[in-house]
Amino acid sequence: MIEKKRNKLLYSRIRILFIIVILLFSILIIRLGKIQIVQGEEYRAESKKTTKTVYSWNTPRGKIYDRNGNVLVENEPIYTLTYTNPSNSYSQEDKLDLANTLAGIITMTTDNVTERDKKDYWVLTRKQEAYAKLTSEEQKNLDDSEEYQLILERITEQELASIPPVEMEVLAIKREMDVDSSSANRIKSGLTIQEMAIVNERLEELPGVEVKIDSERKYVYGDTLRQLFGNVGQIPEEEAESYKSDGYALSDLVGTSFLEQQYEEVLRGTKEKQTFVEDITGKISDVKVTAGEPGKDVVLTIDLKLQQEVEKIIEEELKKAEGAESAYVVMSNPATGEILAIAGKKESDNQLKDELYGAIYNSYAMGSAVKGATVLTGYETGVISPGDTFVDSPIKISGTPIKKSYVNMGTINDLTALERSSNVYMFHISMKIGDYDYARKLGFKNPEKAYETMRRYFGQFGLGVETEIDLPNEATGYNGGVQKLGNLMDYAIGQFDTYTPLQLLQYVSTIANDGKRVQPHFMKEVREPSNENGNSEEVIEEFQTNVLNTVDMDLSFIERVQNGFHRVMNGNQGTATSAFKGAVYDPAGKTGTAQVSDGNGGYNYNLTLVGYAPYENPEVAISVVVPNVENDSSGINKTIGRKILDFYFQNK
Repeated sequence: MIEKKRNKLLYSRIRILFIIVILLFSILIIRLGKIQIVQGEEYRAESKKTTKTVYSWNTPRGKIYDRNGNVLVENEPIYTLTYTNPSNSYSQEDKLDLANTLAGIITMTTDNVTERDKKDYWVLTRKQEAYAKLTSEEQKNLDDSEEYQLILERITEQELASIPPVEMEVLAIKREMDVDSSSANRIKSGLTIQEMAIVNERLEELPGVEVKIDSERKYVYGDTLRQLFGNVGQIPEEEAESYKSDGYALSDLVGTSFLEQQYEEVLRGTKEKQTFVEDITGKISDVKVTAGEPGKDVVLTIDLKLQQEVEKIIEEELKKAEGAESAYVVMSNPATGEILAIAGKKESDNQLKDELYGAIYNSYAMGSAVKGATVLTGYETGVISPGDTFVDSPIKISGTPIKKSYVNMGTINDLTALERSSNVYMFHISMKIGDYDYARKLGFKNPEKAYETMRRYFGQFGLGVETEIDLPNEATGYNGGVQKLGNLMDYAIGQFDTYTPLQLLQYVSTIANDGKRVQPHFMKEVREPSNENGNSEEVIEEFQTNVLNTVDMDLSFIERVQNGFHRVMNGNQGTATSAFKGAVYDPAGKTGTAQVSDGNGGYNYNLTLVGYAPYENPEVAISVVVPNVENDSSGINKTIGRKILDFYFQNK
């Protein structure tokens, strides 16, 4: 009986177990059916899923030519060590191992390593010491990010200084590997032949590492125009987001100053692209390469032969002149704004060094060279009319030292005032603009209006405003604000606000161009990349003459000042007549001398000259500035002006 009950219980349990097994098999079959029938396509697609990663590489930048087809800037091939990590599978430790291996192959500069780089490296390589800087309570309550930040704050200068030089090279390499980039990261440009050979031999043990052909700029004529070309380098940190939004990778080389920066979009070219296709396991299944195109070539307005001669003349005259240490020259076509030559030299350590940028960024009191703008402002405001006269004799105003010309000229008109460079004539114009009655010693009730009026008209000629030269930025000089009547009188003779040599050129060009202020420019045209035979003939873009404004003055007024400028260089009493005697190209212009402090209680002099030629139908305009000359009787400004114009017309 008992045995029978036991068997019955056993059979019941077996039936229950059997039912459970059947249910489990049913669930499994249903699940498999759903996967195969309902989700089969989805899983098949997932199994075939791939990841596509695109990396890019710069192509050679466009060349730069002068207006006559002379190559000024070209590219020189160099070898560059690069790193890519298509699958992004490398950990920080893996990168560190790779950096250690590379450090044994290449020599790496550590100049770019920052303090933060050193701290990150110190934590990565000294984790036990790093986390010992945290208390157990801090480790318990802080998240990973907070812990890391606290460790960084507690790393000492002594600990960073303890990183040996060999590790600093490893750090420098890893730093470049970590750059956030959608391109191959440049580890080192300019590999030696030996470094390149060793890397290529060991590529199998250097995952992600390649040696690529890169290029660097070669300046065919050395320092000539070197500052104008500017530099090519890594994207500045402060501009990283802007460049990234324009499709750049942070490892890209870009123009960072002057013409290289101004014409970056033209010179950069189209990148070579490498496309890596990975399957779901991370294995690279396909690699495609799309060839890039080199950058377009830029042809400048510069005449290389003229440029070299201008630099030579400046050097020769500075070496001969006593008490002169620098000089700047700009030459252009006044009708088109094309810059034909631009140069600057300054003495440093008993050597004359290039300071071309000074013609664009240095500003000076330009003296009487600006008197053409003063006379024209007088005409247009109605305070004088052509032919009006004043007595050139010393002027005495309360609270202001006696103001006079270099000689008492007696009664003179506007043309004589320009020809002989009368200060007093200009003083009277400024006093009238300021509503000051010199005879009664009354007026000048609204100085703000007087200064605003003169600066507004001067600005129409390019004085005190941007010339809009095709460079990333330029200087506009110093605005002295609103001061006393005596300062307004100084303004009228070019001894208050300051201007750049480039502004001075635009001013005289505007007068030569019958009142049309034209944008100065260096780019003449853009062409397709040159072939092996030299400069391409296919012009893509030409710089069109751009008239910024026409001065708000009657043409007859401008012609009157042109006449005065002609007398400066050709009249019986012209301040530049002796320097330009016999010049067959019939020049016109204006000299200037500004008295400036020498820093020791005495005075030096800024010697200037503006001019153009021929008087009828001008084809070249010049600006010459020789600042801080010890002797005001030095004629270096006029000598330089005569020589550069002689050369231009003898070789055009």
